[in-house]
Amino acid sequence: MNWDQIKGKWTQMKGMAREQWGDLTDDDLERAAGDRDQLIGRIQERYGIAKEEAERQVDDWSKRNV
Repeated sequence: MNWDQIKGKWTQMKGMAREQWGDLTDDDLERAAGDRDQLIGRIQERYGIAKEEAERQVDDWSKRNV
């Protein structure tokens, strides 16, 4: 699934993101609004991980939730 599709289905995808990253708040998910870079930044901030690790997690997640 590409990120244009994820943005279009973000309301449904938020639940899956919340399952994957339970420390993200509703506000974090609303601000990300399906934007890959925003989501990566929020994950980095909440989990204190490197950008590369956050990117890997987001890419893996998006592939699993096609």
